Amino acid sequence: MRHRQGDPEKLKTKFWTALADSPVVFLQLDRDSASAIPMSPQLDKDADSAIWFFTHKQNALAALGPATATFESKGHDIYARFHGNLAVETSEERFDRFWSTFVEAWYEGGRSDPNILLLRMDLGKAEIWDGDMGLFDTARMALGMNVREDASEQHAETRL
Repeated sequence: MRHRQGDPEKLKTKFWTALADSPVVFLQLDRDSASAIPMSPQLDKDADSAIWFFTHKQNALAALGPATATFESKGHDIYARFHGNLAVETSEERFDRFWSTFVEAWYEGGRSDPNILLLRMDLGKAEIWDGDMGLFDTARMALGMNVREDASEQHAETRL
């Protein structure tokens, strides 16, 4: 039996809104599961195929390459796993756009710290789950009724 899929565009919109509201992902290099750490993505509303991260040159993520991020929103209503490729971002304009006092707090030398590395994650495949089952489905689950088909409509495989 083939399950229906949710509306990818609707779920992507909900994902981007939730990520902006709760900007922390768990990011790891695909070839090194020990590299997984929480990171704060820098978002550009006009660049929906990339996100950026400030890190230290000594961080395991500085090895670059294929990576996977996982995300759970504050309210536990959106979950996502997305893939991409980490590369060094060399644009000074992009660096300046994302620099803030929150970023500066992580670097002893401030914006001139020689260990700062700005990474760009070029985004690819993603899976997004809408965790908001709603009152009706929650009541059906409490009664032991099957909600699997309805839940499948709250999941989408897509590209970011």
